[in-house]
Amino acid sequence: MSGQSSPASSPIALVTGASRGIGRASALALADVGFDVAITARTVREGEGKVGPPTSDGGGDVTVPGSLETTAAEIADRGQRALPITMDLLSAESVRAAAATALDEWGQVDVLVNNAIWSGPGLLDPVGVLNLEALDTAFTANVLRQVLLTQLILPSMLEQGSGLILNLTSSAGQVDDPPYQVVELKMLGFAHCASKGAFHRMAPLLQAEHESDGITAVNIDPGFTWTETMAALDLHNFGGAPPEATGAVVAWLAEEPERAAQWRGRNLNSLELCAELGLVEGWPPENGT
Repeated sequence: MSGQSSPASSPIALVTGASRGIGRASALALADVGFDVAITARTVREGEGKVGPPTSDGGGDVTVPGSLETTAAEIADRGQRALPITMDLLSAESVRAAAATALDEWGQVDVLVNNAIWSGPGLLDPVGVLNLEALDTAFTANVLRQVLLTQLILPSMLEQGSGLILNLTSSAGQVDDPPYQVVELKMLGFAHCASKGAFHRMAPLLQAEHESDGITAVNIDPGFTWTETMAALDLHNFGGAPPEATGAVVAWLAEEPERAAQWRGRNLNSLELCAELGLVEGWPPENGT
């Protein structure tokens, strides 16, 4: 599905994990500021989305809303083209095919948003009982495949002499203070923290390697964001922000490339920046809840 009225000169974004959550919010916000958006996810049609519990003792899969078809239709409603691409982070061939499709269809990617992650049994397990296969899966999907996709898109950015790479990271991969309350609620585990910590290192190195090539790489920490997946899994809500808060920051950075200059190779907190700039009407709420 694609928008009919999008001008041929529209810049191009590729957003992973765009069927729901921060990925969907980012894709729609980018469309709002004039981007055509290639979107990837595993869920093609509404009603097909399933998520597994993040701990090994959490039971079976649950249904979650969101799909490529729905996000693509919402992009088209904004007058921009959408290119829905099925992609599974657990398959290297799927990632290669997704990158090839985006570049073959549209010729370039101006903004890459590495948002998708794997979430399944073991991701939040305690260290003492963590299934090492789950740890291997987390690193494969959340680190190796993200690096692979970036490697596949980067040459086209280098050829055109510009490109913005936004990596959705997490403070969970950086903070050393024992997060007692969050662990007690089974909302944090080593596989998630370790894979996010490794992924967090990519942007600074990309920036150092390609400082003179027109590439800007930034880590975006979305803070605690309440998503459809978390609601479907009945996780504890600490008063999380809506995905639109981070989506608005993604679009704000992408709309004017020089805006990201101060965060080259560094980390920005999207919730703080969204609040400072007032990018989302009604958020944060005036009463703080």
